[in-house]
Amino acid sequence: MIETLQARVNGDAGLVRRGRYLTTSFLLEVGQTAFLISIYQGRIMSVTQGPIVMPSAAFALRASEAEWKKFWSQRPPPGSNDLLALIKRRVLQAEGDLWVFMAHLRYFKEALAKLRATGAAA
Repeated sequence: MIETLQARVNGDAGLVRRGRYLTTSFLLEVGQTAFLISIYQGRIMSVTQGPIVMPSAAFALRASEAEWKKFWSQRPPPGSNDLLALIKRRVLQAEGDLWVFMAHLRYFKEALAKLRATGAAA
């Protein structure tokens, strides 16, 4: 599912425009599985599934597979509907250069929400 992130984000012109000043790489961990996501001027350039020996990433977002599953459900329950809500509940760990994450928080919220189940596919 995370492999579709690149097409979903890059297909949203508004989101790409919102991230036009964002160029970074970050690590997304879903349980024991790591993904290195590279962004250049708001476009996701690559999503590389681990294991990644020495990732070069500005920051990392780590949560259990169950928590990500709730976040990516069609209608996430309260407390699982937002990245900051996950952090507040202490089920999502954000580590590293959090300035990049917080400066572009809306971009990351909307980009990761692109993986939510929609319509009949849910």
